[in-house]
Amino acid sequence: MFDKLEDLIRKYEELMLELNDPNVASNQDKFRKLMKEQADLQPIVEAYTEYKKNKDIVAESLEILNEETDEEMKELAKEELNEAKGKIEELEGKLKILLLPKDPNDDKNVIVEIRAGAGGDEAALFAAEIYRMYIHYAESRNWKTELIECEEIGIGGMKNVSFMVTGNGAYSVLKYESGVHRVQRVPETESGGRIHTSTITVAVIPEAEEVDVEIDEKDIRIDVMRASGNGGQCVNTTDSAVRLTHFPTGIVIYSQTEKSQIQNKAKAFALLRSKLYDMELQKAHDAEAEQRRSQIGTGDRSEKIRTYNFPQGRVTDHRIGLTLYKLDKIMNGDIQEIIDGCIAADQAKKLSNMDETA
Repeated sequence: MFDKLEDLIRKYEELMLELNDPNVASNQDKFRKLMKEQADLQPIVEAYTEYKKNKDIVAESLEILNEETDEEMKELAKEELNEAKGKIEELEGKLKILLLPKDPNDDKNVIVEIRAGAGGDEAALFAAEIYRMYIHYAESRNWKTELIECEEIGIGGMKNVSFMVTGNGAYSVLKYESGVHRVQRVPETESGGRIHTSTITVAVIPEAEEVDVEIDEKDIRIDVMRASGNGGQCVNTTDSAVRLTHFPTGIVIYSQTEKSQIQNKAKAFALLRSKLYDMELQKAHDAEAEQRRSQIGTGDRSEKIRTYNFPQGRVTDHRIGLTLYKLDKIMNGDIQEIIDGCIAADQAKKLSNMDETA
């Protein structure tokens, strides 16, 4: 590990020299690429620099304890020694996590797809609530959201909804939301007061750039039509809705959230690119079953990941065994504690696998 860290320090120093080169600064593409590399390495370099500093403190403190006769100086050295040893242990754990292989999609924006599952209208109502939960969460992170596709039902529910989340590291955080979300509550339409169980599915897809996916226009049919539906934010009244049909996969994309046909077409193509890219990622996950098992909820979309129990006011994440009794806050976007738990569990599993293969 320490040989690798020394190599990264050298690489970081070389990057800093390049960034100070006037010729590099004039090449914006190269400059941005180097800045990205520098930003990725900086937390590792800072942690390792702090680690080495505390190692020096340990060595100096031991030297004082072995040679110094003044008791007051020895006591001071003992305090510094214990403090430095604690920091070293903490930094070793932090460095191991920082050196874990990074998901190449972590820095990407995401497209989130929510679909009503079992439960009819109640599932559609819950899908709309989960959509709003993610919108509130994105706002708390100062991320931008943009509606792509949506099918509403008349009572305020959504059969399905797709939206883009644009923000630094969006995929690294939201990827843990993929899976089946289950709700247990008494529907408003239930006169007998019985608790019903409904489900929705959430898919978090990294945004694909044009360089990630090549689409042959011969494989696509583009239809233009008037938007339709129950009204509200998902519908407009001009002939601007766009439907893409991708023949090789059978994927159909329908976009009607913008008044401009050009904008709807751009959104539809962005969603299609990301879906095709996601299909390739899923194939890779399926081919690497062991790797998928070592991850927390980022591979299997059919996995039941969370239950929202309204009568008891609790939310349980089944992957990490976390139960929180603050359902109202969670439905209002306060999901950071759950995501942090998933990230910590994911890192712990990967560290455990790394130790086993070492």
